[in-house]
Parts: sequence; C-alpha cells; structure tokens
Amino acid sequence: MAQATKGPEDPAPPYRVLARKYRPVDFTTLVGQEAMVRTLRNAIATGRIAHAFMLTGVRGVGKTTTARIIARALNCVGPDGTGGPTVDPCGVCDNCKAITEDRHVDVIEMDAASRTGIDDVRELIEGVRYRPVSARYKVYIIDEVHMLSEKAFNALLKTLEEPPPHVKFLFATTEIRKVPVTVLSRCQRFDLKRVPQETLVEHFGKIAQAEKVEISPEALTLLARAADGSVRDGLSMLDQAIAHGGGVVDAAQVRDMLGLADRSRVLELFEKVMRGDAPAVVTALGEMHDSGADPVVVLQDLLELTHWVTRLKVAPDAAASTADTERAQGLAMAAKLSMASLTRAWTLLLKGLQETLAAPSPLRAAEMALIRLCYVADLPSPGDALKALQNGGGVPAAGAAPPPAPRGNGGGGAAAARLAPQPATAVAAQAAPAMPAPRNFTEVVALFETRREARLVHSLMHHVHEVRCEPGLIEFRPEPKAPTDLAPRLSELLSQWTGRRWIASVSSAEGKPTLIQQKATKADDLRSSAENNELVLAILKTFPGAKLDTVRRKGEQTSLVSGLGDIPAEEPPPAEEYPADDDIPESEY
Repeated sequence: MAQATKGPEDPAPPYRVLARKYRPVDFTTLVGQEAMVRTLRNAIATGRIAHAFMLTGVRGVGKTTTARIIARALNCVGPDGTGGPTVDPCGVCDNCKAITEDRHVDVIEMDAASRTGIDDVRELIEGVRYRPVSARYKVYIIDEVHMLSEKAFNALLKTLEEPPPHVKFLFATTEIRKVPVTVLSRCQRFDLKRVPQETLVEHFGKIAQAEKVEISPEALTLLARAADGSVRDGLSMLDQAIAHGGGVVDAAQVRDMLGLADRSRVLELFEKVMRGDAPAVVTALGEMHDSGADPVVVLQDLLELTHWVTRLKVAPDAAASTADTERAQGLAMAAKLSMASLTRAWTLLLKGLQETLAAPSPLRAAEMALIRLCYVADLPSPGDALKALQNGGGVPAAGAAPPPAPRGNGGGGAAAARLAPQPATAVAAQAAPAMPAPRNFTEVVALFETRREARLVHSLMHHVHEVRCEPGLIEFRPEPKAPTDLAPRLSELLSQWTGRRWIASVSSAEGKPTLIQQKATKADDLRSSAENNELVLAILKTFPGAKLDTVRRKGEQTSLVSGLGDIPAEEPPPAEEYPADDDIPESEY
C-alpha cells in the first residue's frame, strides 16, 4: 500500500494593510465626522431615512466606509434575528457579517469610474424593481458617481426620484461640482470634512499601540500633517514608516521617507530669506537638499510657514495648539515682519513653486525663487516708494526698521541699497521735479505725449472735443470710440504728474473740433500760403514737374501736436543750421 504523502502546511494569511485592517465598521469607530454621524443617528433612530444619500469629500475621509456602515445599520436584524434598523449594528448577524465581508447579494457596489455608460445604469434600474433576497433593503452604493455619463445620469433620474420602498441609493464622490443639480436635488447631501490634524495624531497613535510599534510624537505629527486630512493616506504612510523603521519609527525616518525638511531648519531658512541673506539661503537650501529634502516640498513648507506667520499676525491666538518654542518663534517673526512683506513673500513663493514644478532642475528653480525673494522681501510697496519720492525724501523699507547695509548679496540686495535713505543732495539729484501744470488742452496732450502715453494721446487727438480747459479742470465731449474710463484716467495721471488736483468731466456741449481736425485745417492754410509765395512759384517754374511735398515752420517740433500754435516753441537751433538765404519765408521746403 502506498504511503500517504504529507500535505504542505497551510500558508500564513496574507498581510492586510492598516487602511483595511482598521476600517471603521460602525459609527462609533468613524473618525472625525461627528456632525454627520449625529445626523445619521437621529435619522435612523426616528425612522426619517432618506431614499438617497450623497456623500462628498476629499479622498480617504470615509465616504465609501460610511456608505457601508449605513447599509449595515439599515439591514441589521440583531443577534436574535428580530431587530430593526439600528444606529449600532450588532456585527454578528448574517447581514452584518456579509456586508462587512463585501459578499451580501442585496448590497450592490458599483464603481462609476469603470462603468460609466447608460447600459450599466439600465442594468441597475432593471434590478431595482426586484425585492431584496434576504435583507430588509436593497442598497446600491455607487462610488465616484460624478464619472457617469450625461445619458447615464438622465436614465437614473426618474428611478432616483421615486424608487421602490425597498431600495436605498448611496452615492460617493470627490467632485461634487461635476454631479448634475438634478441628481443633487433628489439626494440628502453630507459633506465629509477633512479630519483635523490633532484627531489624526490620536488615531494613528492608537493604531501604532495596537500594532506594538514604537513611534515618537513628532513622527506622528509629521505623518498627520502629510496626510492633509485623509485618514487612508495617513494610514498608508504609517504602514510605510513602520516597514521603513523595522517597528521603531522616529521623526528623522519619517522625514527621510517623505522627503521633508526639519521644521526648525525651515524656520531658520524662512528667517534668512526674510532677512535678505542670499548666500546663507543658498547654502541652507543646498544642505537640506543633500540631506534628502525635496526642493518642491521645501517651498511648500515655506508657503505653509508664511501663511502660519500671517495668521499669527492677524490672530495671535491661532498658535495656541503649537509647541511653546515654535509658537514663540512664530510670534516674534509676526511682530517683526510687515503685512506687505508677508503677502509679497506668499505671492513670490507661490510663483516659485509653480516654476519649480515645471523646471527641469527643481533645485536650481527653487534657488532662483528664494534669491528673488531675498532681494524684494524688504522693499517698500510701490505706493510708499512713489509717495516718498514725491515728498523729496528717501524711500523707507517695508519693515519696521530700515534694512542693514548690504553684504554683497541679500538684505533686499543692491535694490534695497539703492532705495535706502540718501543725503539731501543725492535725493535732489535723483528726484524728478514736478511737471508744470498745462495751461490749455494742447499742452495737456503734449504732456501725455512726453510721458509716452501713446493710446491716450491718440484718443485725445482723434476722439475728444475740447469744451473747456484751464489749470486743474478739463471738460470735453468724447466720441463713441473714446475709452469709457478716459475722464478718471486723465484726472489721476495729471494729478500725479503735476502735484495738484485735476478734475476731468464729460460734457454734452459741441465743443471745438478735435486736435487732428484743427491740425489738418492749419496745415491746409500753411500749404495754401506757401503755394502762393513768389519764391515757391519761381522754383516750381524753374523745375518742371516739381511739387510741394511738406510745409513746416522753422523750429517746429516734430510731434503729434506740433503746428497747433498753443505750445511755446523750444529754443531754436543754432544760426548755422538755418539756410543762408534770408529771403526764404516762414516755411522751409
């Protein structure tokens, strides 16, 4: 007789990741959604159960898990098999076990990301009319419902509005705005919020204790911060950290794993950037990169730090939940930095982050972004700089104290040195004198031409009829092609250039012809006078076929408003530049 061979030993059960192993099975273990849980508890307890629920929120906050808990709560029959819908499913009846193990025939889960068409929805609608096999309710859980096509949504509308009493719909989505309003109006909506960082730290600590893993509080804080409100993301990172540390997890290992920079080093880097110490910034960023920090993550940390310091400046109580040393450091920075410096740093860091994400070399792009911030972090706002120059003084720095003398790089750099307070003689040499107030409309246009405002000059020349103009006041009738904001722009720019208040108003009076029309009329008169000049007639007779091309007065400026007669002529050119023939009249040819 052949001897029976010994069968292989049963293999060990496969490892279940923490996100699945510790998935909540009832409302008491659901993390961070107290408001929604309270509403659902009251609805189930009072029998006011909607026929359709819409669960929305970011990834990993528990949308699908909540849908399964609701399915268990609706179909639980209790340990003795006689119970009804309950807010605390027993977990031991056949319905509870089957739903927990994803094998209940009356709880149908559908992934709308892979089944988006109308045929899939038709199949679902066909099954709605049949009563549940063993459960109290037939429950349809549709995940990522926003991925359904427009035709699929339309096919679902009628059934969703008036489903049979034995059917419940549970929808989950991360893109609530993509769900048609016709569907939303037929559902009871629940917005699952991001789980607070403190709640995540406590939750991850309990799981680490259950897994018999030693993990430092700082490492838990880093994982909770990186999770960004998502329980599933945080548990996935905790799983990775446990594997990375071999059962003992500290902050340094988590930073290495996630490519994060030390919080204290980020604070030091932020102080150096806002101080304008560019060489130290470049050195510090290089050291952080060499130790494994991702330049993109460093800029993200600086953005988060800028936002945090700004919040401390606006509301100092916002730092109540942080460590004492970090809170003291943040409050000190908030007191030293102005709001203009912080908002400018936020804008430049945000732009630098976008450049770093798109750059072929993230480190170089991050360096350039921080160097750029070093040279502008301490500068005043454009309004303050202009006001200081108009008042004849040096331009103050944006912070509470003037920036220190530049050390070659940093401190706002050479730009801050150029804008630092200077002696009166230097200021007098650099500050431009105020423009004299124009006396008439032609001088107004000439001033705009001098200031290179080409569009405004064109409008004033071609589409504006002067009604009244004197120093401080312009009244005009615009043509339809004139800009609609012409009056406020004239008032603002003239007031800024001349140092006095100007009022520009629109009138319905006829007014004078446009300047271009006046110029054409004067040009015609000048040509007519030149054509009747004896010398011109003699030249044209001597040279048959010659013709008069351009007529221009001596010393006339070649500008758009030249020849109108209202602008005083500049000093004429030297005598040797004039033609030798004194008999030539007031026109040159």
